[in-house]
Amino acid sequence: MTGRPHVLLSAAQSLDGYLDDAGSTRLLLSNEDDFAEVDRLRAEADAILVGAGTVRADNPRLLVRSAELRRERVAAGRPEQPVKVTVTSSGKLDPASRFFTVGDTEKLVYAPRGSADSLSAVATVVDVGSPPRLDRVLDDLGARGIRTLLVEGGGAVHTQFLDAGLADELRLAIAPIMVGDPRAPRFLGPGAFPRPLELTEVRRLGDVAVLRYRVAAEPSSLDLLRLRQAIDLADECPPSSTFRVGAVVGLPDGTVLATGHSGEGDPRNHAEEAALSKLDPHDPRLADATMYSSLEPCSDRASHPKSCTQLILETAIPRVVMAWREPSLFVEAEGVERLVAAGRRVIEVPALASEVRRANTHLPGVRP
Repeated sequence: MTGRPHVLLSAAQSLDGYLDDAGSTRLLLSNEDDFAEVDRLRAEADAILVGAGTVRADNPRLLVRSAELRRERVAAGRPEQPVKVTVTSSGKLDPASRFFTVGDTEKLVYAPRGSADSLSAVATVVDVGSPPRLDRVLDDLGARGIRTLLVEGGGAVHTQFLDAGLADELRLAIAPIMVGDPRAPRFLGPGAFPRPLELTEVRRLGDVAVLRYRVAAEPSSLDLLRLRQAIDLADECPPSSTFRVGAVVGLPDGTVLATGHSGEGDPRNHAEEAALSKLDPHDPRLADATMYSSLEPCSDRASHPKSCTQLILETAIPRVVMAWREPSLFVEAEGVERLVAAGRRVIEVPALASEVRRANTHLPGVRP
């Protein structure tokens, strides 16, 4: 929705994915260089959000530590400190915690109606449903002029943002520590995670590895329509001992340039190959087209001299939308990696992958 803030998730975790151990003392997973970078992220943000569990367990101040960074904010006409934000289902937060008492910045509590009335003296309490809905939280923050939101945890909050498809970026600091205790809090819990991530940066800060990801572009309604059409085309494939795949080549205005399915024209043909065979590879319309394929375009094959990835790269097609990454049944697929390396945009829609798997349950190891 237009007006929502840009959401950056930030977390420090162990190599095996834990935010802490199960002890009473906080496990240190960052070093001073990493702390300084996070302080810079805080200074760049309009607001910082943590879950109620983090407020209770860690009692964080959520302030910019650096005096220089605070001066930069003031010089730019911004408040000295970002707005503090928390989300709670129960409203059970101690008004004497440092979230509320340290710093004179605005504090926002998003909670079900009536559950956090006791906090109204120390914060602005906003009803966003029961349980709280993060999309409503972002809508309200946007209406308050918040354009950049830094989310610092905990694991349940990170999971909810990613599961709801509401995050834009993710920054992970990974410490060379293994916790190995199932009682300890993890970075993420179970979720559907509909929007895949793209790695944009890898750096070293001492013994900490910093990984930065961008959440992949969300498919449009037209993308979903054409991808479903490609998935349906797989039903037209003849009986086969390999993948049953459908493909559609379409334009942004809704025009379908070509369709294809595995085995069309030649039993050895792949879906993308069948679709592209109906087009001139130099057709100028392909510069604006998208290849929709139910399965990741193949990167290596024995049946024909050119892979579907190579055939796509021999055209000007700039975008590929797909539902399911090819599993390692026949080859180690690298279609996505090769397309991205060549500058083509790849959008995955894993929410539709189960429909593709159902069309391929004739293959060993494939389950719906």
